[in-house]
Amino acid sequence: MALWVILLCALVSSLLGGLYVLGVFRRQRPNEPPLDKGTIPWLGYLLEFQKDSSEFLKRMQRKHGDVFTVLIGGYYFTFVMDPFCFGSIVKESRAKLDFRTNATQLVLRVFGYKPTEATHSVVHTSSTKHLMGDGLTVLTQATMDSFRKLLLFNMSLGEKRVWQEENLFHYCYNIVFRAGYLALYGTEPPQGAGNKEKAEEQDRLHSNQLFQEFRKYDRLFPRLAFALLSPKDKREAERLKRHFWNTLSVKKVWQKDNISSWISDQDQLLAENGVPEYMRNRFMFMLLWASQGNTGPTAFWLLLYLLKHPEALQAVRDEVDKVSRESGQEVKAGSPPVTVTRDMLNQTPLLDSALEETLRLVAAPLLVRAVLEDTCLRTSSGTELTLRKGDRVALFPHISVQMNPEIHEEPHKFKYDRFINPDGTRKDFYRNGKKLKFVNMPWGAGVSTCPGRFFATAEMKLFVFLMLSHFELELVDGEEEIPAIDISRWGFGTMQPVRDIRFRYRPRF
Repeated sequence: MALWVILLCALVSSLLGGLYVLGVFRRQRPNEPPLDKGTIPWLGYLLEFQKDSSEFLKRMQRKHGDVFTVLIGGYYFTFVMDPFCFGSIVKESRAKLDFRTNATQLVLRVFGYKPTEATHSVVHTSSTKHLMGDGLTVLTQATMDSFRKLLLFNMSLGEKRVWQEENLFHYCYNIVFRAGYLALYGTEPPQGAGNKEKAEEQDRLHSNQLFQEFRKYDRLFPRLAFALLSPKDKREAERLKRHFWNTLSVKKVWQKDNISSWISDQDQLLAENGVPEYMRNRFMFMLLWASQGNTGPTAFWLLLYLLKHPEALQAVRDEVDKVSRESGQEVKAGSPPVTVTRDMLNQTPLLDSALEETLRLVAAPLLVRAVLEDTCLRTSSGTELTLRKGDRVALFPHISVQMNPEIHEEPHKFKYDRFINPDGTRKDFYRNGKKLKFVNMPWGAGVSTCPGRFFATAEMKLFVFLMLSHFELELVDGEEEIPAIDISRWGFGTMQPVRDIRFRYRPRF
């Protein structure tokens, strides 16, 4: 009899535990945001959120208001859509709201890298030293050298002024990715005197092969992040991971010339902190995606918006030509390609605004914090809400800020000068008469702000500067509409198009 009682108790306990995990017993407490668990236990709204995060959140906002909690794949996410609450969330201490918890799970799943306590400080220290200030000046020059090798080398061979056609997205992503990769991870060492040209040709070949594999992985990334890959795609993802762990292994990277200090310093610091070599290989893969996964797509959108808005294209081109002339350079027949420096990139307010406007339209990161203890959140209306320990709190600025018509007039339109005043100073933005601090958040915010944002900005501006300086550009079909975005990529940085678009280019002189 006693045995049956024990078994019955165990069964009941297991049943109750299962129901708890599935979310059956979760109830909204006093002062908590509205709770919506959906109709499917545990999954909640996972499938709907993964299908189109933006439309799902808009619907929840209409239903529940600016702050609400939903069940997504076993986790309760409180979405905060009130931009005046953003500051308190991103500034809250790690003891209450921690961004590393979610990030650690994600990088382990998609890159196979398990962060240590030292990882964050290593990335922060190295990025501050090498992706800002004097370090950024050096890296900008290395990137310029890479663009010269990939983008301008045919011009030095006396290329004729004939139109060439390409797919714009592929072209931008390919060139920007490869330039960033070579600038960061180093170049092929010449094997003997007089073999510089052969080494550069090897760089072009190798970087292009790497890009082709990277694109395969990039296409799988959203479903991999949500753990929704089919068995076949899982096998392909694992193959690609192993390929990158091998290709970017620290042994192979250290055989290159001109490795950036950002890469070499981080590897040395991780080694000093006891991180094993196989894990540092995975770290190298993570850095590649973090540094190059969004810059090429953003460069595509920026060039496309400029090509679709002739007045913007002419204004930005006039600006870069003026900067070149003032530096003692000019693009004309027989002249060498322009060498763009960091100082020159700091003199382009129109290009800055056009880039920021592009990011406003297409950058859609999801900013998540783990709630480590009950935390009070005060809304702009004065209501005090409690964020529950164990939940996640999330911001989706693309809806609540970047595409908000109360903040940005005609938010769906590209306005290249939206972010600057007529005198060139930065414009302020308001909502309901109150000045906003956060009006565009492509790089995240607070302690989780992208540490490589200044290098990424320099890389994208450098590419567009060179394209506008040296080439005539036009869409093959000027009437073709701007392609829709791939909604499966909401939350993962810059959006990508559902289809490519043809363009042509030729040397200006």
